[in-house]
Amino acid sequence: MNFKKSIGWLIVIIIVFSCQKVPITGRNQLHIIPESELISLSVVQYKETLQQSKIVTGTADAALVNKVGKKIADAAVSLMNQQGESDRLKGFAWEYHLLEDKMVNAWCLPGGKIAVYTGLLPISKTEAGLAVVMGHEVGHAIAQHGNERMTQQLAVQGGGMGLALYLSEKPAQTQEIFQTAYGYGAQYGALLPFSRLQESEADKIGMVLMAIAGYDPAEAIGLWERMKATPGAGDIPEFMSTHPSDQTRIDNIRKFLPEAMKYYKK
Repeated sequence: MNFKKSIGWLIVIIIVFSCQKVPITGRNQLHIIPESELISLSVVQYKETLQQSKIVTGTADAALVNKVGKKIADAAVSLMNQQGESDRLKGFAWEYHLLEDKMVNAWCLPGGKIAVYTGLLPISKTEAGLAVVMGHEVGHAIAQHGNERMTQQLAVQGGGMGLALYLSEKPAQTQEIFQTAYGYGAQYGALLPFSRLQESEADKIGMVLMAIAGYDPAEAIGLWERMKATPGAGDIPEFMSTHPSDQTRIDNIRKFLPEAMKYYKK
C-alpha cells in the first residue's frame, strides 16, 4: 500500500472512530481531541479565571448558583445514564461559582467547571430562569460543542497537529483557541459565537436537563424573551452576542417544549 493510500485509510479510521451522536438531537458529530485532554486544560483555565476574578460567596445569590448547578449536574448524570452515554461525563468534577462582573454571561467548561456572572441575575430573575441558562451551558458541555470547534480550529491553524503537541509547541495559541472555542472570560476580548445549530442543540438539551431537575422547561421561553427585550442594539450583552436570541429561536423552543415536558415531574 502506497503512502497516499495509507494516509487515506488513516483519515477514514479517524472519521469512523471519532463520529458520535449528540445527545437528544442525534446529530452526527466529529471531533478528534480526547475529552480527557480538554478536561485537563479546563482545570488550569478555570483556576486562572477564578484567581483573576472576584468570587461571590456567602450570599443568597451564591447559594442559588450552587443549588441550581448541583441540580442540573445531577440531571446531566441521570440523562447520560438513561441514554447509555455515561462516558461523556467521565472525568467530570463539578464546580459552580458566582463571579462579580456586570457581564450578562455564564459558561461551562469540559469537566463541569461552571461560572455565572452577577450581571446575568437581573435577567434570569428566578431560580427556574437561572436553571435555563445553566442547563443551556451544561448542554454545550455534554454535547462537546467546544471539542468540535477546537478540532476545526486546530485543523486550520495546526495543520492537523494534535492538541498535546500543539500545546507543548504553541501554548499561547492553544490557550487562545481554547478560550474562543468555549466562549468564556471577560478579559479575553471578542468571543467566537457557537453556531446556530449548536445553540439549538444546547437549548434542547438544557430544557431536558432542567425538566429532569424539576424545573418547568416552559420557563425557557420567558428567559429568552427577557434576553431579547434587553434594550440597546449597540449595548447587546455578551451572553446574547455569543448566544443569538431571536424570534426564530424562541419559536423553536416552543416547538420542542412538548418533548421536554415528557421529562418534567412536578
